[in-house]
Amino acid sequence: MLHGCFAINSIIFFFFFFAACFKLTSCPPNTANQNLHAYGIILIVILTTSLLIIVNCSDQALSTRERRAAKRREDAAKHARETAQARHRWKAAQDLSKIRQIGLQEQISRTFSRKKSSKQGGAMESMDKSQTSNDKKDSKDLTNMVRSIDDDPHGHDGFHMKIGDKNIKKNAPKGKQLHTHSQIFKYAYGQLEKEKAMEEDHSNMTFSGVISMATDTDVRSRPVIEVAFKDLTLTLKGKKKHLLRCVTGKLMPGRVSAVMGPSGAGKTTFLSALLGKATGCTRTGSILINGKNESILCYKKIVGFVPQDDTVHGNLTVEENLRFNARCRLSADMPKADKVLVIERVIESLGLQAVRDSLVGTVEKRGISGGQRKRVNVGIEMVMEPSLLILDEPTTGLDSSSSQLLLKALRREALEGVNICMVIHQPSYAMFKMFDDFILLAKGGLTVYHGPTKKVEEYFSGIGIVVPDRVTPPDHYIDILEGIIKPSNNMTHEELPVRWMLHNGYTVPPDMLELCDQIAKGSSDEKTQMGDDMDDHHGVVEEHSFAGELWQDVRCHVELHKDQVHLNFLQSKDLSNRRNPSILRQYRYYLGRVTKQRLREARLQAADLLILLLAGACLGTLAKVDDETFGSTGYTYTVIAVSLLCMISALRSFSLDKLHYMRESASGISSLAYFLSKDTLDLFNTILKPLVYLSMFYFFNSPRSTFEDNYVVLLCLVYCVTGLAYIFAIYLEPSSAQLCSVLVPVVLTLVATQEEQTGLVKYLGRLCFPKWAMEAFIIANAERYSGVWLLTRCASLRQSNYALSHWSLSLSLLILTGVISRFVAYFLLITFQKK
Repeated sequence: MLHGCFAINSIIFFFFFFAACFKLTSCPPNTANQNLHAYGIILIVILTTSLLIIVNCSDQALSTRERRAAKRREDAAKHARETAQARHRWKAAQDLSKIRQIGLQEQISRTFSRKKSSKQGGAMESMDKSQTSNDKKDSKDLTNMVRSIDDDPHGHDGFHMKIGDKNIKKNAPKGKQLHTHSQIFKYAYGQLEKEKAMEEDHSNMTFSGVISMATDTDVRSRPVIEVAFKDLTLTLKGKKKHLLRCVTGKLMPGRVSAVMGPSGAGKTTFLSALLGKATGCTRTGSILINGKNESILCYKKIVGFVPQDDTVHGNLTVEENLRFNARCRLSADMPKADKVLVIERVIESLGLQAVRDSLVGTVEKRGISGGQRKRVNVGIEMVMEPSLLILDEPTTGLDSSSSQLLLKALRREALEGVNICMVIHQPSYAMFKMFDDFILLAKGGLTVYHGPTKKVEEYFSGIGIVVPDRVTPPDHYIDILEGIIKPSNNMTHEELPVRWMLHNGYTVPPDMLELCDQIAKGSSDEKTQMGDDMDDHHGVVEEHSFAGELWQDVRCHVELHKDQVHLNFLQSKDLSNRRNPSILRQYRYYLGRVTKQRLREARLQAADLLILLLAGACLGTLAKVDDETFGSTGYTYTVIAVSLLCMISALRSFSLDKLHYMRESASGISSLAYFLSKDTLDLFNTILKPLVYLSMFYFFNSPRSTFEDNYVVLLCLVYCVTGLAYIFAIYLEPSSAQLCSVLVPVVLTLVATQEEQTGLVKYLGRLCFPKWAMEAFIIANAERYSGVWLLTRCASLRQSNYALSHWSLSLSLLILTGVISRFVAYFLLITFQKK
């Protein structure tokens, strides 16, 4: 009864409310349109309240989902730890019982050998039986617990502590058989506990344990990549400047190599050459992959590159960054549970458990620490299980403990056969000894040493360079190459690359033969003077005029862009033997990631909508409807305001994560999936923003055309300008793109609405999108007039070259422009990637 009364009261309340609102609408004398301002005020309150609710609830929805996932993960980890402890106790109890059984057998044998009486033997046996019964009673609960775990067909622990037990491995569920999140997490953490137990057992491994480990079929092996290079030389095009010169060596699988040298030694260039990404240079020499003359780009799906800058999405959590890359870059045939296992293994090895659910953070919003961010940057490449991992200064900005933690994680990767090469600065002595190979480069890209780390001091001491006490060897060698420290003998740093060539029997370049003679003579003073004379001679010969230097710079710039475009369109044969997820699946992964990012940026989205609300209310109030011009003034303001605001907000889709896209596309992730996911999410704004603007403008301006007609025109206009904004965001720098987004709508609208158009301006006015939008608006308004009302206003239509039959044509042109601009934007995205 009470519910019925409440419903009746509510109906009465809304009836009187809307009746009052209808009374608020008025039609003043000598006006052709009705005053609907009251409806606009009501909509402002409703929409503003809705935006506040959405902004405050969007983060809460994501947080609740993350807390539930964290709870399932913690339960699975706790279950795996308890199971591991139970199995460990069970194994210890079994070992103890075996020891007691052996002791009992020895004791019985001694008893019979001494021919004791049967009475004493019976007493001994009864005592042993009672002791055995007590042991069985004590371990009864543990036995039942472990047996229930082993016999449970729904358990997903995935391991057994006893080495050599094949029944457990056969009966354990595989990754493909797991479906729920709890089962997947139990499987992953169970495997992690198994790996920890195996690491502990390896330190005290028996012969049978070694045989079991060698015959274990569950261990996955990665493809092996060996990189050999001989006389590798890079010369800058147009300037004949050497960036690398006569570099010879080999990077072996399962080893960690460190590349060091002073500034300008070409360390990063050396990594770029190995990855096949050195643009603007002429390469001589050879690079062999697994002994074959093949491009490293053929293996890009199993090659990881960690850039020097931390290109990590700041509005995603640590786990979300790793999960996305694992999904898109691991094999499509790998079960989901195994992918989760890879992610969990990387998080644990890098020490990121405490911050896995924390946002990485941006410049404006504080997130995890710089060291943790650097480890996430490395983890993004580790989760795709590479066979070759190249890192550019991964320890820069880290303290000693964080650097050692990172290097230990990389060494564990090397144990699985991964070929790891990294540029590093100023490592501690303990870190330096953790590297297997050491590559030292001098200025100009010349090799000073390339070999095992444990033999570097032996080599340099053989040529008279001894490292002082309490000084790290690489720091001492780099100081010598910089000229800060002079060796005790009469040697100079220019001789060191030549000495390495002579030591290994490499060919010495012709322009460095004089150094060979000076080394043989041992007269460093004469060599120094001769070297100065040579430098002066070359300076005179290579001196160019200003025009010549300018021409060289232009040629170098053109060659750089030419090589970059060629690299983007280069199609290489895939030899990685890994099938990535399809474009459709990657599109789904991208869509989920972009949706999370937009929800976390809900305040920014709400600010855009609030600005549109205010713009609609202000412009609708200021622009009075004039029947003679069909309200063209208000529509002119509308085209400028909506185009400008929507283009500026659309710039954020591609301007803010260019570096992230370049890194992902270089690793083989689909560019089409990336572009379509961004455009799909922007379709939501394309649909919503015209509705928000019209909810204010329509009721404050009160045009004759219907709300639906105005919405359709604005929808086509927003779709058109969003595509143009994509072009500006992808091709231009952020500041230039913002400037174009402001100037283009204003200038083109002024051109389209100019009354007297002649020559080029006339044709330009017909081909710009503001003209089509204005024509559609005014035609929709003019169609509401009939008879004499329309005939008396035809002059206004003829003056602007508008026709009542062009409404569909104008909308089609707007949509066509939006589609073409998206094709152009995608072409620019895959063509003009900036280095």
